[in-house]
Amino acid sequence: MSNQHTLLLFNLLPVGSNISTWWNFGSMLLTCLALQIMTGFFLAIHYTANINLAFSSIVHITRDVPYGWMMQNLHAIGASMFFICIYIHIARGLYYGSYLNKNVWLSGTTLLIILMATAFFGYVLPWGQMSFWAATVITNLLTAVPYIGTTLTTWLWGGFSINDPTLTRFFALHFILPFTIISMSSIHIMLLHTEGSSNPLGTNSDIDKIPFHPYHSHKDMLMLTIMLTTMFIIMSFIPNIFNDPENFSKANPLVTPQHIKPEWYFLFAYGILRSIPNKLGGTLALVLSVAILMTAPFTHTSRIRSMTFRPMMQLMFWTLVATFMTITWAATKPVEPPFNTIGQVTAILYFSFFIMNPLIGWLENKISTM
Repeated sequence: MSNQHTLLLFNLLPVGSNISTWWNFGSMLLTCLALQIMTGFFLAIHYTANINLAFSSIVHITRDVPYGWMMQNLHAIGASMFFICIYIHIARGLYYGSYLNKNVWLSGTTLLIILMATAFFGYVLPWGQMSFWAATVITNLLTAVPYIGTTLTTWLWGGFSINDPTLTRFFALHFILPFTIISMSSIHIMLLHTEGSSNPLGTNSDIDKIPFHPYHSHKDMLMLTIMLTTMFIIMSFIPNIFNDPENFSKANPLVTPQHIKPEWYFLFAYGILRSIPNKLGGTLALVLSVAILMTAPFTHTSRIRSMTFRPMMQLMFWTLVATFMTITWAATKPVEPPFNTIGQVTAILYFSFFIMNPLIGWLENKISTM
């Protein structure tokens, strides 16, 4: 009976007939979230949030706990897969004008911010050398906040340096925030079904709709199979592809790594941070690099929704994609010429997309009326 109800629910949720594979990443993100929660719960059972035991507990999980190596690798690789899917999901939203569904877009951007915070807290938990120093650099940015910066940093650390209370707090936050992500995801999906979804042409989807099942559910299953197969291939043959070699050493506050950098999915924001010499300016740019996504619904001035029919914005969009990849690469390099110059140029190009969006929309409207 429950299967019949499920099929009925799918049939009562019609979707646009022309949505493409790029719309499958929403279901892939939900699968990643479920996978992260299941593997994370397993790891939490065996993890010890103590600076003297955290690193050893990770080694214990991977070596001694049955299938612990698989759970640990799935959790680490799943985090990277989560961000790959969410960045593609956001890029699709920018390209096809999905941000014009304001509430859906704003809830999704809020989800991204919470997810990034959760991933940051989780990156610190293994208490490896890069985890410790990345946490030191990033949390120190709070001291740039006028008047209350030092107080905020001390509160977050639980003392005057990153120590045992810091690790305990980060573990608690990393465990609790996924429940917030579940709640926000539910709100995001409800808003999606209330406001509707976009489509490649940017037209009104109500004109031509088809049942979700079997037309799009089968595409979802195909993409999920490809994603999970890719994850298991990576886990089996190249499990450390996303790991920094420095993180295989226990955290040592007395030895600073030659190049401190966060996980790859934070590198674009870290590159923007590094491109500005001023600490407060860099911190503001770091926050703005993500928060600026929230401005997209309010700066759209074009009469056309999708970039499918906007060649100038297509050029800006692919410049943004190239900029994102370049700044991610440059952030892995030392802060020296030419990498610091590349970082500064790409940071300007990154923000230029959002600044130029309303200007190009206005220009397109002028040209269309000629």
